[in-house]
Amino acid sequence: MELTLLGTGAPAGLPRPDCPCAACAGALGDAARAATALLVDGALLLDLTPGAAFAAARAGRSLGGVRQVLLSHPHDGPAVEVPAGLPQPGRVPEGRELTLLTGHRVRAVAMDSPGTGYAVSGPDGQRLLYLPPGGAPAGLEEGSVGMYDMVVGDVVGRPDALAKLRAVGAVGPATDVIAVHLDHDVPPGAETRRRLAAAGARAVPDGTTLVVGAYEDVPDVPRRTLVVGGARSGKSVEAERRLEAFPDVLYVATGGTRSGDNEWAERVAAHRERRPGSWRTAETCDLVPLLSEGGAPLLIDCLSLWLTDAMDSVGAWDDAVWADGGERALRGRVRELTEAVRATRRTVVAVSNEVGSGIVPATASGRRYRDELGRLNAAFAGECEQVVLVVAGQALVLRG
Repeated sequence: MELTLLGTGAPAGLPRPDCPCAACAGALGDAARAATALLVDGALLLDLTPGAAFAAARAGRSLGGVRQVLLSHPHDGPAVEVPAGLPQPGRVPEGRELTLLTGHRVRAVAMDSPGTGYAVSGPDGQRLLYLPPGGAPAGLEEGSVGMYDMVVGDVVGRPDALAKLRAVGAVGPATDVIAVHLDHDVPPGAETRRRLAAAGARAVPDGTTLVVGAYEDVPDVPRRTLVVGGARSGKSVEAERRLEAFPDVLYVATGGTRSGDNEWAERVAAHRERRPGSWRTAETCDLVPLLSEGGAPLLIDCLSLWLTDAMDSVGAWDDAVWADGGERALRGRVRELTEAVRATRRTVVAVSNEVGSGIVPATASGRRYRDELGRLNAAFAGECEQVVLVVAGQALVLRG
């Protein structure tokens, strides 16, 4: 089954008309995207958009063989002229299935928001799922739909849709996930590719033809990632974003609670509000057992507070204790942690502070902490496939 993406942008396209933002200003050439529309085997058109016939011609395709036009958006949108020879657009009622003479079967998928999703089966059995902008499947149960060969949907706007599909086994490591409905809220250029790859997805230019069931381009999600950055750099948001398309994430909070500290309570509350409701939380600094177990992805936030706890436990703040075995004990704790990271089979995203680029601390204990955190970050990063530095909310890939 062949799929040609006549457009991959949001309903208004990218760039948006008369929008002066940086993303729209940079959406030129191959980066420009028309409203999303899919042509399946030249016979089925999912969403009719302005200029569809010209888009098909530019992609080396024709709409002359289209036997069915189906709409997915929450509403039919502005009036679009139906090219000569095309059937009038329609919808498949929720839960119903349409069989085409070409052998394609199209089933309407229930959504958690207005709009219609479509599960398309090809004559040879390949399976494609297409989701409307801002939509995610509803009422899914494990094993109820089987695994799709390809999913095309709003990965940036609704990463939780991908998480839901993964949770029930509808998306696996070999599923090709294509991001569409891309709007001007996505970062330009390589940052979009990197962000989508972290979710196991990719974007392609308008006019691209894909073979459903061909897996060679499916990106590998890094198993171990370290995200470092300064205070309020956006490092925690970056780490959370990397796992928001996965279900049952275990958020490991190493800071715990601080009775009577209102400012700390506000920080914790802000983090919790950002996280998907399906994530679980564990407040612990005992990371080695978690890394040694199998299970859902781990988000560790953060190594800086883990180090504070470790230094407390070995008496690192006392010079005499530090010299009389405290330093050696801390080295052992760090080595045990990094060996667990090396051996883990879980997906891990860890957050840490970068404190060595600022003012030299005025106290010996402050300098000791700075030095030990630098050593910890370097050791942990050495075991990770990907290392990211976040500066002013922008992620700079240092490795991977």
